[in-house]
Amino acid sequence: MACPIDTTSIRPLIYAAGKCRMLDQRKLPTEEIWLEYDSYQGVAEAIRSMVVRGAPAIGVAAAIGAWFGARDIEAATGTEFMAKFSQICSHLAATRPTAVNLHWALQRMQSFARANVERSVTELKIGLEYEALAIAEEDERLCRKLGKNGAVLIADGARVLTHCNAGALATAGYGTALGVLRAAVAAGKKISVLADETRPFLQGARLTAWELQRDQIPVTLICDNMAGYLMRKGEIDCVIVGADRISANGDVANKIGTYSLAVLAKEHQLPFYVAAPLSTIDLNLANGSLIPIEERSAEELTHLGGIQLAPTGVPVRNPAFDVTPARLVSAIITEAGVVKGDYLKGLAALF
Repeated sequence: MACPIDTTSIRPLIYAAGKCRMLDQRKLPTEEIWLEYDSYQGVAEAIRSMVVRGAPAIGVAAAIGAWFGARDIEAATGTEFMAKFSQICSHLAATRPTAVNLHWALQRMQSFARANVERSVTELKIGLEYEALAIAEEDERLCRKLGKNGAVLIADGARVLTHCNAGALATAGYGTALGVLRAAVAAGKKISVLADETRPFLQGARLTAWELQRDQIPVTLICDNMAGYLMRKGEIDCVIVGADRISANGDVANKIGTYSLAVLAKEHQLPFYVAAPLSTIDLNLANGSLIPIEERSAEELTHLGGIQLAPTGVPVRNPAFDVTPARLVSAIITEAGVVKGDYLKGLAALF
């Protein structure tokens, strides 16, 4: 059984015959290398080391990893199985703290197991495999629906700025922010994209530019600190990004640098759109100040491709994400609809 549904050529991961192959996104765009995993520990390391990245894709990978762990559990009863399965899910949940899709997918897997704890262990394992596959297959369908919902916001001829990578590589396929752009192109609109390089991991330069070139959508790469200049020159019409977690009031955690773009867009009176599935919305957090922000290794800033760029021993700050206040967001695009204005009420209504 393949995972996910085969409707686009760009995939971050493929599950078949009890193994998961992941496109090593650290090697793109110059090399397309696939790594194979068949244990939850291996999947956890792939998430932690960013072989696979992007909030929805991390959720899909975690669900498959949880299934690998479940498959190898030895237990006589459902209760014994559940205790061991919870430990596996906790191990996977600890890999990256900010992306809520990771925790959402693991909670869904655990909820399924709890609801079926009276069944045989064999039945539990079979059911968990199907649940993991369902999470993957649903993701692409939801991204396509999200894309259509958001495409109406993109004008024909628009010059769109995006940050990081919120495309097929960040999901099970198709993408969130790039899914909106793909849907706009499919609707016959002629658009062009400006892709921020997105320091320090360069997801824009390495991944977004690669995806859009593959889809023959016009894309121009710019450095992160160029956006304000181009906005002032009138060369950008709107901004669209993805999200790793959205709080109940509409505050948005996304790749570091997103907040700066939102401030610039506000200054230049440009729409700032966020595209994310419902699984990215965390109604349990009242506002963005409660979103945990991952700090990554200093080496991502001090070195590039193994070459040292900074003095040895210099102190480094490397938060992977920042939080954009809801007041700077023009609209949040989901598979269930587009929300504007009162996000506290509007986001809750989507559920």
